[in-house]
Amino acid sequence: MNKNQTPPYKLSETDKPGILDLEGVTLDMERESLSQEQGALDREKSSYRQIFKATSLFGGVQVFQILIGIVRVKFVAILLGTTGVGIMGLLNAPVDLIISITGLGISFSAVRDISEAHGSDDKNRIAVAIKTLRRWSWFTGMLGAVVTISLAPLLSQWSFGNREYTWAFVWLSVTLLLHAISQGQRAILQGTRRLKDMAKAAVIGSALGLITSIPLYYWFGLKGIVPALIISSATLLFLSWYFSRRVEVEKIELTIKKTYTSGLNMAKLGISMTLAGFVASLSRYILNAFISNISGVDQVGLYNAGWGVVGQYTAVIFAAMATDYFPRLSAVQADNEKVKELVRQQAETAVLIMTPLLGLLIIAMPMVVRILYTPAFMPMAMFASITLLGMQFKAISWALGYVYLAKGNGRLFLILEIISGMLILGLNLFFYYFFGLNGLGISFILSYFSGIILAYSVLKWKYDFSFPPKFYGKLFIAYGFVVATFLTVFISGAFYKYLAGILVLLGATVFSFIKLNELMDLRSFFSGIFKK
Repeated sequence: MNKNQTPPYKLSETDKPGILDLEGVTLDMERESLSQEQGALDREKSSYRQIFKATSLFGGVQVFQILIGIVRVKFVAILLGTTGVGIMGLLNAPVDLIISITGLGISFSAVRDISEAHGSDDKNRIAVAIKTLRRWSWFTGMLGAVVTISLAPLLSQWSFGNREYTWAFVWLSVTLLLHAISQGQRAILQGTRRLKDMAKAAVIGSALGLITSIPLYYWFGLKGIVPALIISSATLLFLSWYFSRRVEVEKIELTIKKTYTSGLNMAKLGISMTLAGFVASLSRYILNAFISNISGVDQVGLYNAGWGVVGQYTAVIFAAMATDYFPRLSAVQADNEKVKELVRQQAETAVLIMTPLLGLLIIAMPMVVRILYTPAFMPMAMFASITLLGMQFKAISWALGYVYLAKGNGRLFLILEIISGMLILGLNLFFYYFFGLNGLGISFILSYFSGIILAYSVLKWKYDFSFPPKFYGKLFIAYGFVVATFLTVFISGAFYKYLAGILVLLGATVFSFIKLNELMDLRSFFSGIFKK
C-alpha cells in the first residue's frame, strides 16, 4: 500500500465531523430521548385516567343501583310486607348457592382469556375464547336448571319446612339458565373492555327490573314474586345479548373436543374462585353463629347492618376494580414490568379517591344510620367507622390479589385465600370475644394489613414485585387524613366535632385532588369531558 494513501478504515480530514455536526447529532439524540420520555409520561397519564374514568363510571352505576335498591325494598315492604321479604330471601338463597356451584366460575375466569386474546389483537384467539364461553354458559346454565328441578321438593322442605314451594323452585330453574347465559355475555363485554355498554346494561336492567316487578307485586301479591324474578332475569339476558352482539367475532369451526379442553382451562381457575368464595361464606357463617351464641341475634343484626353500610358505600371502588382493572391486568399478565406498573397505578388511584370518601362517610355515619335504619341501630356506627379505617388496606390487598388471577395461577390464589380466610376468622373471633362489636372493626384493619404483607411477600418472591418509595409516602399521608377524620368523632360538642371533621375533610380533598392532578392532569381531563 502507498504510504500516502488513506486506509479504507480511516476517515480523511474532509470526512471527519465538525463541531456543528456533533452538536446536531447530540441535539437529535436529546430530542429523541425527550420524545420517548414524553411518550412514556403520556402513556402513564392515560393509564391513570382510564382507572379514574372506570371508577367514576361504575361508581355512578353503583350509586344508581343503590337508589333503585332502596326504592325496591320500600315497595316490597309496603306491598308484600315482612312475609314477602322473607319468601324472597328463602327463594333466592338456595338458588344463588346452586348458581355459585354449578356455574364453575366460568363467567369470571373467561374474562381473563378474552382479555388476553383481545390485548394481543389475535382475532382467532378472541373467537375461540368467546365461542367456548358461550357453549359452556349454556352447559352450566342447563346443569343448574336440572339440579334445581331435581332438588325442588327438598329445597322447599329445607327452606320453608314444607313442599308447598316445590313448583316455585321448578319455575325458578329457568332463571339459572338465563343467568348463566347473561353472565357469559357480560364477560364478553368485560373482556373486550366495552365498559360503557356494561354500564348501560346495568343501569337499564336495574330500572326495568324495578318497573316490571312493582306491578306484579301490586296485582298478584306474593304470587307475583316468582314471575318477577323470571322477568328480571329475562330482561338482563336481553340487554346483555343486545350489547354483546356488537362485538365483532370471526366465524370459526370449533370442535366439541376443542370446546371441552378450552373450557376446562377456564373452569380450573373458575373452580378455584368458587372454592375461595365458599371459604369466605363459611367464615362469615361461623362468625355470625359465634356472635349469636355469645351475644344474641340483635348483635348479629347490628354487625350485618354495619357491614352493609360500609360494604355498599365503598363498593364504588371495588366494582370498578373487578370490572376494568382485572381485564387490563389480564391483557399484560405476561409482562411483569407492566403488571408492576398497573398494580401501582390502580392501588395509588384507589387510595387517593377513597381518602375524601372515607372521611365523608365517617363524619356522616350517625346521619346515615338514622336515614337507613332506626335509632336502635346507632351502636353499630362506631363499628362501621372503625371498619372504614381498613378500607384503603383492602383496596391495596385487592390490587395485589388480582395478579394471581390474571396470571391464571388458581392454585396459588386458593392457597392464599384459605390462609387469609383462617387468619381473618381467627382475628374476628378473638377480637369480638374480648372487645365486642368494635373489635370486629379492629380485626378488619389488622386482617387486610396482614393481607397486604402476605400478598406482597409472595409477589416479591414469584414475580420480583415491588412498590416505589413514593407510593408509601402518599399512602402514609392519605391514611393519616382518614385517621385524623376518625379522631374528630371523639370531640365533645356537636359544633366543634363537625367543624373539625369538615376542616380535615377539606384538607383530605385538596390533597387527593393535587396528587391525582399530578398523575393525570385532572383539569384537562374534566375540560375534555365538558367539551364532549
